[in-house]
Amino acid sequence: MRKALVDPRIAAGVLALAFITVLIGGALGGLAAEGAGDVSGAAAAFDPYLLRVVRFTLWQAALSTLLSVLPALLVARALSRNPRFPGRGLILQLFAVPLALPAIVVALAVLSLYGRAGYFAGIFSALGGREWPGIYGISGILVAHVFFNLPLAARLFLEALQTVPADQWRLASQLGMGSRSAFRLIEWPALRQALPGVAGLVFMLCLTSFTIVLTLGGGPRATTLEVAIYQALRFDFDPARAVVLTVLQVVLTFIVVLALTRLGANTTGDANLPVAPRRFLSPSRPEKVFDAGLILLSLLFVAGPMAATVMAGLHADLSRLAGESAVRQATVTSIVLALISASLSAILSLALVMARRALALRRRGRAGRLLQQATDSGAGFVLVVPPIVIGAGWFLLLRSHADVFAIAPVMVVTVNAVMAMPFAVRAIRPAYDAASERHEKLSALLGIAGWNRLRRIDWPVLRRPLATAFAFAMALSLGDLGVIALFGSDSVQTLPYLLLARMGSYRTEDAAGLALWLGLVCLLLMLAAGRLGKETPS
Repeated sequence: MRKALVDPRIAAGVLALAFITVLIGGALGGLAAEGAGDVSGAAAAFDPYLLRVVRFTLWQAALSTLLSVLPALLVARALSRNPRFPGRGLILQLFAVPLALPAIVVALAVLSLYGRAGYFAGIFSALGGREWPGIYGISGILVAHVFFNLPLAARLFLEALQTVPADQWRLASQLGMGSRSAFRLIEWPALRQALPGVAGLVFMLCLTSFTIVLTLGGGPRATTLEVAIYQALRFDFDPARAVVLTVLQVVLTFIVVLALTRLGANTTGDANLPVAPRRFLSPSRPEKVFDAGLILLSLLFVAGPMAATVMAGLHADLSRLAGESAVRQATVTSIVLALISASLSAILSLALVMARRALALRRRGRAGRLLQQATDSGAGFVLVVPPIVIGAGWFLLLRSHADVFAIAPVMVVTVNAVMAMPFAVRAIRPAYDAASERHEKLSALLGIAGWNRLRRIDWPVLRRPLATAFAFAMALSLGDLGVIALFGSDSVQTLPYLLLARMGSYRTEDAAGLALWLGLVCLLLMLAAGRLGKETPS
């Protein structure tokens, strides 16, 4: 073990693991200490309200999954059967855009379309024969969740269909197989294999949804565990209840992540799925019309909130917003925190990737295997503990020792950096492993290690994937509301926090302008990450 730790890469990986352990362990320690100090209060938290929150959390996640996955199956099949559909490539690129949009921006877009004063309010009022009440509550949550998850699920299902061997389609064509038989014998087996993993991934995303429920929930009847944690700390200041809610959230998330791991699901998603068109059996004319209708409906559903964001944002007084000191300060704060967070995320991810590779090449004994496994899955630990849970733990741990609102920048940077690590590792690991495969023996023979190796050998290969990881992590940090919702104040505001404050004070035009600005910045960063990722050498 001592020899293994001589390698600077392994030492860097151990430091990265220690950082993650302290961040998550400190949060859990704060929760445990608070719970042990108020056992009676924690026991009193098990009341009908808690059961109602748990039930709604599971119900909205299950319903969102159902409404996202089933249409996605049909849309993916329609896209796969029509490889020459006009604008197919553009549609697939558009389906990747929701991954780039902050949840607070999407929530405002949903209200702009379907709210009481939204673009469709008049139509809904005429159809219902009474004034449209708006979309707050479970309906708003479902619409926003489907907007995010239907395109993601459709792309994942389309990727599954792309794995069908060409020989099967050739044989089906020679046998004159119809569409029903092709679906039953060829398409459905591929979709069925991907279905549990895709459904589980969507369920987890909806289970840990915070911003959507906070902005569109509309009251106690539509509250999930994460929102209840936030309310217990910021409004009710009931730490004992917050501890119980947090423990339940961690348990539920752990169960879902464990199930996803068993199913082999991709728990980080992917914005750059291979979707190369391939010739299939030619559908009949009625089937083509049906497929075209499905594709266009899904396109309208996904493009609608984006268009609403742009139109509502352009109606705002953008010049006045740009001149406001609060907006300028929030923009600077968001960019600075996102830059630091993205840098930290890229450094930690690279450390874990390098340590994993070094240990795989020279592991010795049980301790080496355990350390390699830890560096391999270290970034995935954060999937079990959502950001609001980490924030709640540290909030409780530090509230009696420091001003929790004064340390908001530190919490935002560290938590967002760690939360982006699964995506960053996914971008960095293939390039580093490939470079190590080519240069490992030569570097060892020449005695090149540490900083010299990183600068002269690894950096030319890692420069582009690191830029991809950096851009992705920065976009996630810019749009995050989870941690700043707990630690934010008038003195420390990010753009999502300021946007939420403007929405809360019914300054909807200002909120729309801020949403347009925030959405464009995040979208540009995600597009840069996607472009860099596509050009990464394998």
